[in-house]
Amino acid sequence: MADGKEEELELDNAGGGKKKMIIIIAAVVILIAGGAGAFFFMSGGDEPTAAEVEAALDSGDSGDSMPEASSATAEIGTAIYVPMPRPFRFNVPGAARDRFVEIRAQLLVRGGDAEETAKKHIPLIESTLLAVFSQSNADDLATSAGKVSLKQKTLSEIQKVLMDIEGNKIVEEVLFTGFVMQ
Repeated sequence: MADGKEEELELDNAGGGKKKMIIIIAAVVILIAGGAGAFFFMSGGDEPTAAEVEAALDSGDSGDSMPEASSATAEIGTAIYVPMPRPFRFNVPGAARDRFVEIRAQLLVRGGDAEETAKKHIPLIESTLLAVFSQSNADDLATSAGKVSLKQKTLSEIQKVLMDIEGNKIVEEVLFTGFVMQ
């Protein structure tokens, strides 16, 4: 009778091990399929390739539309992002307590000449940004409207300073690529 019970226990253990192995294999297969699905979902771009753009331009109804598009692009220029070399770290006063803020910023400029001019004036731009940031308040920066207001104020001050020096606004937009407040 003892031999019968031992056989039964061995069969139960072997069956449970097979079930666990099947569950583990199924979980691995699901994870791999999910990863592959996420890869294909994320890698599929909505932007047309250069060949598709060229084919669309070549198949245009009238030849007049192409020169207009190229002249408009030449006037606007290519968008170039000029990163600030280091993040801005500063303290701001708040109603309850002072807060520490770190902001990473980039400047949107149009064309290679504007990029070179912006890079040449990085110290001036950093100084202007710090002056604007030092006037901010933690309670205002906690809201999205306060962040938008800060971006607009920094843009107008940078454009004002660059207009005085270069005679051109140069910077089209200030982008906060990182914003941490503790």
